[in-house]
Amino acid sequence: MKAHVSSILLGVRDLDKAKQFYTEGLGWKIMHDYGAVVFIESDGGSRIGFYGREGLAEQVGTSPEGSGFSGFALTYVVRSEGRVDEIMEEAAKAGATVLKPAGALPWGGYGGSFADPDGYIWSLGYSARGTDQPYAE
Repeated sequence: MKAHVSSILLGVRDLDKAKQFYTEGLGWKIMHDYGAVVFIESDGGSRIGFYGREGLAEQVGTSPEGSGFSGFALTYVVRSEGRVDEIMEEAAKAGATVLKPAGALPWGGYGGSFADPDGYIWSLGYSARGTDQPYAE
């Protein structure tokens, strides 16, 4: 198995609310809307889709119930501290819960994190140290 993710499917409680948060709130564009699942234009990255939480849980053979930290976070690396601040503000205005306000990180970078309306955690970051960063933009 290669170290590659073909797509990321997020099981959401309210598909319309998730679409509104990511499209109207964060400016993402819908690539395909199949009713039960929606895929976002990837802009060269991994494809991201939203699927009803219960349907996705059934598809993968698990319970849709769960709470707390799952040990999973989506990361978004940008090229400046200012861009981290802009995205954090954009997400908060769209209805995200700011988990950690943007600021200096212990390892020398700069970042913050927020949770979308379904609790999925996005970790934003910037580091002037690396030359091979997996930049999202």
